[in-house]
Amino acid sequence: MSEETKARLFCWEKMPAEAVTGEIDRRLVTGDRSMMAYLNLAKGSVVPQHSHDNEQFTYVLKGALKFWLGEKGEDVRVVNAGEILHIPSNLPHKAEALEDTLDLDVFTPIRQDWLDGTDDYFHKKD
Repeated sequence: MSEETKARLFCWEKMPAEAVTGEIDRRLVTGDRSMMAYLNLAKGSVVPQHSHDNEQFTYVLKGALKFWLGEKGEDVRVVNAGEILHIPSNLPHKAEALEDTLDLDVFTPIRQDWLDGTDDYFHKKD
């Protein structure tokens, strides 16, 4: 069996967290075509509006996230623990943690900007 066809096992708690901002950190697992991100967001932290070609599923494990979807943020959704939000490719979105939140994001294809550090939208001010 080649390395490409072997299954891999990961443990979030054993992986180092990458500080994205002072209030948000993440851990990443990538495959050939998909990526999972385990994110901790402190209450009040904001992910500024952005969009990407990647299809996204956000599964809130603990806490709650408020999303503004669309060019003008016209579609507002609160995603609570146990709920999943699907964000289609190229849909502008912004999020705020309404409480300390843990979420699992799944992206297809992988977020190359997260891997190479070009995700500068995280560092923009509103």
